[in-house]
Amino acid sequence: MPSVMRTFAISLAIAFIGTMAGVFVPPALFIPLVIIEVVMLISIFFLRRKKAVSYTFLYAFTFISGMTMYPVIAHYVATSGANVVINALGTTTVVFGGLALYASKTKRDLSFLGGMLMAALLALIAISLFNIFWPLSSTGMLAYSFIGILVFSGYVLFDINRMKHYGVSPEEVPLMALNLYLDFINLFLYILRFFGVLSSRD
Repeated sequence: MPSVMRTFAISLAIAFIGTMAGVFVPPALFIPLVIIEVVMLISIFFLRRKKAVSYTFLYAFTFISGMTMYPVIAHYVATSGANVVINALGTTTVVFGGLALYASKTKRDLSFLGGMLMAALLALIAISLFNIFWPLSSTGMLAYSFIGILVFSGYVLFDINRMKHYGVSPEEVPLMALNLYLDFINLFLYILRFFGVLSSRD
């Protein structure tokens, strides 16, 4: 568990460096970077079964993920203000930390959440695709963002609790750290969207 959390922290630091590097990336390159990120995400599903995620893959993915996050953060800074981004990051850190603490201390086995979380995640993806063609109202976006916050809060509980109950082998450390990274980043993005919608309604 400590080695997973250490690798997770390094992943977040690398993503932060990637976001800073995003300032210097020409706008035309962001779409190719997003495509690379999506391909890597899809490959994770296959690598996960073989437990073949390496440290190199993890850190490359988090760096690219950080770069592709720059336009999103820049958008919210421009439309809602830097305070909204800072508040979202602070809230994410507190929520993630609280959930991780509970999941690591509770004696309950939360593995039963897995099926429900996967179904909810697929529903989120379906709604996001729907939103591309038929944009949601601000109220609908608030509800969508809140559901996303609940889903990835659930994934934090599920992933941390699973490590506590079933342990982590050395070769699984990069994969588990990647799971936590995806939980944290998605939780942050949904909280940021939620705060962004609220600020636009003021």
